[in-house]
Amino acid sequence: MVLFMADLKPNHSYLLMSNHFSFLDGVFATYIWIYGLDKATPIKGFYAMSLKQQLLKNKWLMWLGSFSIEPDSRSMVESLNYAAELLSTPGNAFLFYPQGELESQHVRNILLKKGFTKILSKVACDCQLLWTSNIIEYFESTKPTINMHMLDCGTNKDFNFEDVQQKIDKHHQESIQKHIRFTKEA
Repeated sequence: MVLFMADLKPNHSYLLMSNHFSFLDGVFATYIWIYGLDKATPIKGFYAMSLKQQLLKNKWLMWLGSFSIEPDSRSMVESLNYAAELLSTPGNAFLFYPQGELESQHVRNILLKKGFTKILSKVACDCQLLWTSNIIEYFESTKPTINMHMLDCGTNKDFNFEDVQQKIDKHHQESIQKHIRFTKEA
């Protein structure tokens, strides 16, 4: 695994967002937490939101700080409020997949759903938004290399959804260009 870190802002909480393309995404996020975030600034707590049906199938995820969300239910608001409460403590990190579904790691355009904006509007402290594009390649090896490119997307105080969407989309395309050999596209 190769991690290209962004600079972290001190005395902030951290919303770690990433492309969601496999069940192993949580393993990649844990690596980022231990070898990236926690080395740069001590992280008090690391949390994640999982779909309720996934959490019921994989109860061990709760031991890793995961809690459930059930989209389109009454409890969804409670889950979003809980996430905002966690992010209102400086030093906490929260993992979120804003695509809302699994997609290929090679998609050229990342389309974010607006659910995380409801969380950010309720965060009481400064929160840094971080995006990581995770790209896996094998090339000539039998073992894959996982390249994790982190992007500082600003804070909840200067948040603009369209700007963040464009930054992430451009960053993801550049990350793919850096680590995938392919014929020039027209």
